[in-house]
Amino acid sequence: MKRALVTWGGWDGHEPKQCSEIVISILRNEGYEVNVFDTLDCYADEKAMMSLDIIVPLWTQSEITKEQEDGLLEAVKGGVGIAGWHGGIGDSFRNNTDYQWMVGGQWVAHPGGMVEYEVNIVKKNDPIVAGITDFKVHSEQYYMHVDPSNEVLATTTFSGEYAEWIKGCVMPVIWKRMWSKGRVFYTSLGHNAKDFNKVPEIGEIVRRGMLWASK
Repeated sequence: MKRALVTWGGWDGHEPKQCSEIVISILRNEGYEVNVFDTLDCYADEKAMMSLDIIVPLWTQSEITKEQEDGLLEAVKGGVGIAGWHGGIGDSFRNNTDYQWMVGGQWVAHPGGMVEYEVNIVKKNDPIVAGITDFKVHSEQYYMHVDPSNEVLATTTFSGEYAEWIKGCVMPVIWKRMWSKGRVFYTSLGHNAKDFNKVPEIGEIVRRGMLWASK
């Protein structure tokens, strides 16, 4: 049986506990044994970390110790996959650039707050997004600093209504990448649990992304 680790905590606005319940259900339906922690101490357990197939963090606006960060990064380098979405992985530890390098990006703004925007699938044959057409969401449209080595699967375009200087800017929304031997999946979708209920494409993309990233 494949093994997954789900960690949740940090800022409550992203509903980490409620979202963890969604992802735990998805993983168990896919046949994973899921371990769940509301602490990051588990990252420092090298033996346990290297026994995993996939790590799914839901942790926003927080801090991580050097031992915890090293344990997480080394596990992914060794081949353990990591998958996540929105601020749960894309705005976790603002002072930790190695962690951000691994993720492939870092949140910096969401102009206008909750807005309606379109997600455009740009790599239509990739298994994570295959068969999914462009769709709209009403949520935070993430402006991010992103790694040019990401393999981008979907994008969004800023209208400039709330920040005129970024009008027409095309921003990645879904990407995948490698961190040495480990696969990394990220999407900026999924602000909270309601987004998963309102937009079924989000849950399906996250499900596929986790399966792709899994060792």
